[in-house]
Amino acid sequence: MSDLEAPLRPKRKKVWVDYLVQFRWILVIFVVLPISFTIYFLIYLGDVRSEWKSYKTRQKEHDENVKKVIKRLKQRNPSKDGLVCTARKPWIAVGMRNVDYKRARHFEVDLSAFRNILEIDKERMIARGEPLVNMGQISRATVPMNLSLAVVAELDDLTVGGLINGYGIEGSSHLYGLFSDTVVAYEIVLADGRLVRATKDNEYSDLFYAIPWSQGTLGLLVAAEIRLIPVKEYMKLTYKPVVGNLQDIAQAYADSLAPRDGDQDNPEKVPDFVETMVYSPTQAVCMTGKYASKEEAKKKGNKINSVGWWFKPWFYQHAETALKKGTFVEYIPTREYYHRHTRCLYWEGKLILPFADQFWFRFLFGWLMPPKVSLLKATQGEAIRNYYHDMHVIQDMLVPLYKVGNALEWVHREMEVYPIWLCPHKLYKLPVKTMVYPEPGFELHRRQGDTQTAQMYTDVGVYYAPGPVLRGEVFDGAEAVRKMEAWLIENHGFQPQYAVSELNEKNFWRMFDAGLYEHCRRKYGAVGTFMSVYYKSKKGRKTEKEVQEAEQAHLENAYAEVDQPTD
Repeated sequence: MSDLEAPLRPKRKKVWVDYLVQFRWILVIFVVLPISFTIYFLIYLGDVRSEWKSYKTRQKEHDENVKKVIKRLKQRNPSKDGLVCTARKPWIAVGMRNVDYKRARHFEVDLSAFRNILEIDKERMIARGEPLVNMGQISRATVPMNLSLAVVAELDDLTVGGLINGYGIEGSSHLYGLFSDTVVAYEIVLADGRLVRATKDNEYSDLFYAIPWSQGTLGLLVAAEIRLIPVKEYMKLTYKPVVGNLQDIAQAYADSLAPRDGDQDNPEKVPDFVETMVYSPTQAVCMTGKYASKEEAKKKGNKINSVGWWFKPWFYQHAETALKKGTFVEYIPTREYYHRHTRCLYWEGKLILPFADQFWFRFLFGWLMPPKVSLLKATQGEAIRNYYHDMHVIQDMLVPLYKVGNALEWVHREMEVYPIWLCPHKLYKLPVKTMVYPEPGFELHRRQGDTQTAQMYTDVGVYYAPGPVLRGEVFDGAEAVRKMEAWLIENHGFQPQYAVSELNEKNFWRMFDAGLYEHCRRKYGAVGTFMSVYYKSKKGRKTEKEVQEAEQAHLENAYAEVDQPTD
């Protein structure tokens, strides 16, 4: 068997849940889509109402809401009440892991009012917003000003707080890093009720560097100041087909974002946006974008494609046409380009509604898309949820750029999931070692895409039903994730924590670095108040006793010995 051949697997007998999943589209069409549309519309009205208020009024409301959070925290009796947790329901989170920590007893703090943009400072080029501000809301406010966040996550339902405390990436991350790398200040309510502002150069600099990836386990984020950049009205997007093996595809992808001469900081050689979609083991399309003015886009002979219209083909299917017609260029309105994957949830929409990509459905009902992820989770029930854990993959593998070819081969061999999303990002060499960090000594190797201050990484996005499942064969989803996590640890990769994880505590801290995080947990009183990030990420139900025992355990037990093998 060659390295790329998937193992032969026996056929799997269908059970009743298979039919429940197969006909789930009925519930989605008649229940989830109408309710989703209503919720989106009400959120939009709330956003418009917020925009009508002056920044002074929003700030006043923000201050009052912060006082309520502080008062609520001070009401907690540590000896009687559970650990602090937001009041959001478990199914509300966009991430796919089960938020089972909320099923243990906990002390709720309501942050639902924190959904306003507090300021857009054109002089400092900073947007200050509350944690529940979503990407659609902020792009709607900034793009008409020819401004944008440096990193705008593709799905417009993703929030500032989730992208900071968890993980956020976009096609511009090869220039600016992850979403959290574009934040210049955090406003955090600590366990003792203190409100602090953390920046990279004030007395809370350790907290500033520890917040990303911490999942809200160091304090409650109530506002953030995020970097803005100037933008133009359109994105000039070039679609370039690639045919070859997976290593060839990986090299073409690297060439699309990183000059081989190492001139990575030259804006003439590096595009503003990059992504690649791998459609099969031998075919991919590389896309590179440059901001363009309205005048340039409307020149005679240029094609403008408003991909955001409800009746338009789904973006990943539109990009795939380059495999037949060859390289082509078009101009997409900037905001529509930012949220190009929203309507079809990348390509997950094809599994949720198998016919939703057809023209007749797009034209008649496309305006109802996408279904709200939280509603999908709320209506799926325990049996379907377990089915998706076993028969579905929604994972991101963050790997060094030079290892992308190996990662693609691994995914093909173990999962056979297509399409695959490739998106690059800088992983910065910081003054302190954070939970995620570049390979030691990376700057000495001068590999393609790397600079002296940052190593180029890639998000290998694996979202879909694996090939064996589509063919009706036996597939062990939990075992596949365990193998993926072991591969990531061995190759200095990382797994975003929104996804289902099979890591035990030892291996969790082999993948991530615990030093700064645990230092801040102790220093700022988070131990005994907020659940640890591992327990928030851990799969399975958590009882109150289990959570308390974990919090009381000696902190050093969380650290993994570097030389210990994975389980």
